[in-house]
Amino acid sequence: MEDSTEERTAGGLAGKLVGKAKAAAGTLAGDDQLAREGRLQEASADAEREAAEREAEARRQDQRAQLEAERTETEAERERLRAEREERERELAAERDRARAEQEAEERARRDRAAAEQDRQQQEAKAVAEQARAAADSAAEEADAERLERAAREAEERAAALEGER
Repeated sequence: MEDSTEERTAGGLAGKLVGKAKAAAGTLAGDDQLAREGRLQEASADAEREAAEREAEARRQDQRAQLEAERTETEAERERLRAEREERERELAAERDRARAEQEAEERARRDRAAAEQDRQQQEAKAVAEQARAAADSAAEEADAERLERAAREAEERAAALEGER
């Protein structure tokens, strides 16, 4: 039962079943060619299945590798963003510290100016008080000098009057 036309049968499960059927029919009929063709078709179907499985596994490995590459890239991006965020936070903290230091310096300068003004006013008040005290002391000394001069004139007048009586 030799057939001169080549028969093409789909691979996969259908090809394997057809191959088994041909091999069994060839064996039963004593047709070695048909049995051999059935075994070859069965082997071909197995090879196609294994190739498809290997291809599917290769695709899965490629997908895993791609996923791992994407994870690595995502992690690197996450790390870069974290570093940028930390840098921004450090810059903001430095800016806040600088602003706080400037504000504190301005406040110290304001307090120093206020203290200097207060000292100036106290010194001025002290000088005015000392001038007033000096003026009062001078007026008191002048009054004492006038009083002493009057007393001296009166004493001289009494002395002259007493001498005139003698």
